[in-house]
Amino acid sequence: MLLGLEIGIVWIILLPVFGLLIGSVVGYFIRVKIHEKSFLQTKNEALKIVNDATLEAENLKKNAVNEGKAEVNKLKAEAEQDIRERRKSVNDLESKLNVREDSLDRRSSNLDRREEILNTKETRLDEKKNELESQSAKIEEILKQQEDKLQEIAGISREDAKKIIMDDVHQKISLEIAQYIKDEEEKAKLEVKNKAKNVLALAMQKYASETASENTVSTVSLPVDEMKGRIIGREGRNIRTIESLTGVDLIIDDTPEAVVLSGFDPVRREVAKKALEILVSDGRIHPARIEEVVERCRNEVEMNIREKGEEAVFKTGIGKIHPDLVRLLGRLHYRTSYGQNVLKHSIETAMLAGKLASEIGENEIIARRAGLLHDIGKAVDHEVEGSHVEIGLELATKYHEPKEVLDAIASHHEDVAPKTIIAVLVAAADALSSARPGARSDSLENYAKRLENLEQISNSVKGVASSFAVQAGREIRVIVNPEEVDDLSTITVARQIKEEIENKLSYPGTIKVTVIRETRAVDVAK
Repeated sequence: MLLGLEIGIVWIILLPVFGLLIGSVVGYFIRVKIHEKSFLQTKNEALKIVNDATLEAENLKKNAVNEGKAEVNKLKAEAEQDIRERRKSVNDLESKLNVREDSLDRRSSNLDRREEILNTKETRLDEKKNELESQSAKIEEILKQQEDKLQEIAGISREDAKKIIMDDVHQKISLEIAQYIKDEEEKAKLEVKNKAKNVLALAMQKYASETASENTVSTVSLPVDEMKGRIIGREGRNIRTIESLTGVDLIIDDTPEAVVLSGFDPVRREVAKKALEILVSDGRIHPARIEEVVERCRNEVEMNIREKGEEAVFKTGIGKIHPDLVRLLGRLHYRTSYGQNVLKHSIETAMLAGKLASEIGENEIIARRAGLLHDIGKAVDHEVEGSHVEIGLELATKYHEPKEVLDAIASHHEDVAPKTIIAVLVAAADALSSARPGARSDSLENYAKRLENLEQISNSVKGVASSFAVQAGREIRVIVNPEEVDDLSTITVARQIKEEIENKLSYPGTIKVTVIRETRAVDVAK
């Protein structure tokens, strides 16, 4: 019974296993069958695709072949057409070349004929040339015989005769040239004189300024002589303080009730003058008070410098200008030249140059600017080495002034030739402002020396008998010997004297040269 039970249990266990094995085998065969069916289906589809592709490739091949044949036929036709056109062009060129060859043949024949003609003419010309040379030799021989005969008859050589003729011609031409120069100079002088008078008269009428010269005051008046002792101070401490603070020397001598200030810097001298006047009027003179007053006066003078510079710029209307140049213009208020205030002279020159520029159609503002700055170097010429022209040119260049201003500064004393018309106008305005009566003071010694130099230059010219400087050296009158100088030669004498004066003298304005020739016939009735 137990065995039967065990067998039953074994079958219960084995039955699912057998069922699983049988299912697996059945499933395998089913999968194999499905796979074979799918493979056959895929194979059939692949064969169909290959057949379709083969058919399409054959169609494309046929189309390509047909298109290639058509393109070949087209290219062949175009090539044949091009060949025909080229053949036609070659034929045309060949025809033209044949025509040109015929033309060249004809020209060659013509040239050959012309060459023969030219050779014939050349032969004739050679014969003619030989004939002319033979005749020329005969003519020269005849002329030489005639010249020898003429010299024998006249009794003078050819060179002497030529010299006589040339001297006669030279004399006649010189007289004609001198007469022509005289007539043209008279005409030009009259025209220039009238025009210059009109322009200068208009400019001077439009701008009129003071004519009195200004001298630098370097003396301080004292109420009493006892004030000198207080200025000197105990052991000289006050005067040393003043001199060290202002940079000006105080000269206290026997001059009654006066102290003389000595210094090259006009601004320092002005500060010292103002400070000393305040100290004298106040009466309190000691080092601390001196230091306080000098500093106050220095600030006042510096402020006055700025105001004077701005006033000059505003008065001339030249527009914007660098502040440093404004200050330098203000310093010119305390600078004098031959007794003339340099700032007033600069303003006057600016206004005159502007009026002259407006009359001839030039830039009036630039002319005023150049006139105002032409002496700017004088503001620091006692501090910087060099002439006021060099210093002014350097300052104007530093502050980028226009080229007309630079040219006017460089040429207003004729150190260099002017390059612009503005520079010429500024030089003329500078001479007008400096040379007008009363503008500048000059010593009697310099005045007499200038007149003496004028007369010496005039007397050194050949043919001059005597000369006299008149009108304060503005004119030189020359009397010539009538036996040595004729009427036309007086023009040459005047020009020679003028050139000598221009080369050897420096002077403001102009100097008129008048040459006088007089012939007197004297007889006595008895």
